[in-house]
Amino acid sequence: MTRTQIAMHMAAAGLIAGGCFVAAPPAKAAAPLAPHRAVYDLTLAKSGGKRPVQAVHGRILYDFSGNACEGYVLQFRQVSEIHSGEGKVALSDLRAATWEEGDAKSFRFNSENKVNERVVDAVDGNAGRDGSGVSVKLSKPKPKSFNLDAKIVFPTEHVRRVIEAAEAGKTLLELSVFDGSESGDKVFSTLAVIGNVIGPGEKLPDDAAAGNPALASLKRWPVTISYFELGSAKTGEQTPAYSIGFELYENGVSRALALDYGDFVVSGVMSQLELKEATSCK
Repeated sequence: MTRTQIAMHMAAAGLIAGGCFVAAPPAKAAAPLAPHRAVYDLTLAKSGGKRPVQAVHGRILYDFSGNACEGYVLQFRQVSEIHSGEGKVALSDLRAATWEEGDAKSFRFNSENKVNERVVDAVDGNAGRDGSGVSVKLSKPKPKSFNLDAKIVFPTEHVRRVIEAAEAGKTLLELSVFDGSESGDKVFSTLAVIGNVIGPGEKLPDDAAAGNPALASLKRWPVTISYFELGSAKTGEQTPAYSIGFELYENGVSRALALDYGDFVVSGVMSQLELKEATSCK
């Protein structure tokens, strides 16, 4: 697993559908996804394995905008400095941009990742949904076209489904997700585990979300999303490729990130938050 993978799926999760836990419609209309710009400061939370990481420093910029009529735009950047000991330092700089149609019929994605200023991954492509399935066309890393099952979901739709499941009192949600990450041609099977609702005024946040009037009246849920390689053998207890934990507000804002790389875990503390003015459908 690479840092590019988990960073891309962090964006997909909404910072983040072959499911057997399909969410029922919520009792009330869900809050619209809020356009916002958030910054998360990254530090090492836990390290283990044969070659433990000594330190992590970095930052994530997450800029989300749009609406159901014009589509949703995400601008994402993650810069991470990984210290592996013995003076070894890796500097990763990932930039990604996506656009997803409001009804999840079209999806465009573009990303580039540099490690120590050398490009190691570059992806560019688009996907479209019709009655028979999802067709994907890549121009990077090399021209390629392929088809996917109609049940897969795109990233923003994934976030909406998780919120709907949480509103309906569900604790598990399984979905197959395509987000254009890694080489641009993989589908991941995901399992979202949704914890007990945190009501307004409970467990007050101590980061940039603290005291924000737009968030003070909203519910939020602790969520952990595990990503599995689709098609990998399921013998015994399957181990996820990686997982992402966060607290998810009902308007799509996330705080208290935990990026689990397997051998080490990185925490992301929201240091800045700007809730933008929402544009209505014309």
